[in-house]
Parts: sequence; structure tokens; C-alpha cells
Amino acid sequence: MATALVELGALLAAFAGIVAGAGPAARRLSAWSARRRAVRHPVPTSRPLEDVAADLRRLGRSVAFAPAGAPMARRRAVQAAYDDVLIEAAAILGVPTRLAVVPEGRPRDVERLRVVAALRAAGLQVPA
Repeated sequence: MATALVELGALLAAFAGIVAGAGPAARRLSAWSARRRAVRHPVPTSRPLEDVAADLRRLGRSVAFAPAGAPMARRRAVQAAYDDVLIEAAAILGVPTRLAVVPEGRPRDVERLRVVAALRAAGLQVPA
């Protein structure tokens, strides 16, 4: 009888050990599979270049052909969006730009033209 109780106690202790160790083991297995998945399927860090180029063309037309009588706030907003997309395209293609730090006015216009020319040289079709 005593050996049966010892065996039952050992069986219960083994079962408790398995239950207690299953949680950490499952977490380690989950973390391991997440790391493997991340290596095999990396998350893109930016938008596809095709989407950025389409936005550049669309916003370039909006900047070039702003309707007469459009509010100044709308013109500045479209210009700021165009600048943001230019900066994004330059980052994707590795073109150096200072467009984000150059103040408004003629210096920013010159930097914008320089970035557009550099993007064209890199092979992106950007409207004038």
C-alpha cells in the first residue's frame, strides 16, 4: 500500500511538473516560430516605389495646374504633400535631400528642383 501511495505521489508530481513547464515551453516555442517567420517574411519598411511614383505624378500635376482662385491654404497643402512624397522617393532611391530642413521660399524651390533632377537621374519619371 505504501509503495502505491509513493507511486501515486510521484505520478502526481510528474504531472504537476509537466503542467508547470508547459506554459514556458509554449512561450519559447511561440517566440522561436515568430523569429523564424520574421526572418523568412520581413515586413516592408516603406511603400512600394510604384505607389510613391504614382503619388509624385498625381501631386506634380496638382501643383503645376492649381486652379485659379484656389485658396492659398490648399496650394500650400498640396505643395507640402508633394514635398513629403519627394522626400519619401529620395529615401527609397538613396538620393540625398535637405528638403525637410530648407526654409520656405526660393531656397526650398531650388532644393525641390535639385531633388527632382536627382530622382530623374536615378531613373524615376517625375513631372517637371
